[in-house]
Amino acid sequence: MTSAIKVSFVVPAFNEERLLPLTLRSIVAEIRHANCPAEVIVVDDGSTDSTSEIARQFGALTLSHAGRAGLVSARMTGFHAARGELIANVDADTIIPKGWLQSVLTEFAHNPSLVCVSGPYFYNDLSRPVQMAVRLFYCFGYFLYLLNQFVFRVGSLVQGGNFVVTKQALLQIGGYSEGFKFYGEDTDLARRLIAVGYVKFTFGLLASSSGRRLRSEGLLTMGLRYALNFFWATWLHRPFTNEWKDIR
Repeated sequence: MTSAIKVSFVVPAFNEERLLPLTLRSIVAEIRHANCPAEVIVVDDGSTDSTSEIARQFGALTLSHAGRAGLVSARMTGFHAARGELIANVDADTIIPKGWLQSVLTEFAHNPSLVCVSGPYFYNDLSRPVQMAVRLFYCFGYFLYLLNQFVFRVGSLVQGGNFVVTKQALLQIGGYSEGFKFYGEDTDLARRLIAVGYVKFTFGLLASSSGRRLRSEGLLTMGLRYALNFFWATWLHRPFTNEWKDIR
């Protein structure tokens, strides 16, 4: 029997009372705009603020970890609870624009072999030069995506916090890898997903995100860290960076 739920939005959150309302508001608006049977799941990863209360105010199924388990564990918790055919992974500081959900549904309807679709972030709260540098970074990433998936066949490209994957494909690969806690988790997922179907990265699936990590860590430091973790996850199947810092 086919599930009545088409899309399950999974939102991992830790002390996100400031930005979570904007994220959930954008998700609810998209569900209504696309007129799509969907559910919203917020996984509260040990928050000490009003994150869970805010999630419930928006009608989200709210799951809580007793302590900090990390991003990947939160995604896995949401995945196990999800009833939808598609799992939409949206971070708690991400805003999806109008038309995002319809674009996702169209992508999957037009390509039966598609198991995951993802797109880049843009940061309206950062300076124009930094935004341009981020675009160049994504262009380089897209070039690597083409090489890795269609030439070397060793991986693909997924932007964590802005991707949708089929539940069936996740079940086939055993879900998210607990060997990754934060950095490289999306690259590892993309690498394993290409064994069961097509992974698409498209600039047509933009989402807005907070630039707080870029502001805190700096463009060069963050760019280098993400690049190293991308290569490590693709070729060595492990993260380059095991620790991460929560920035709120």
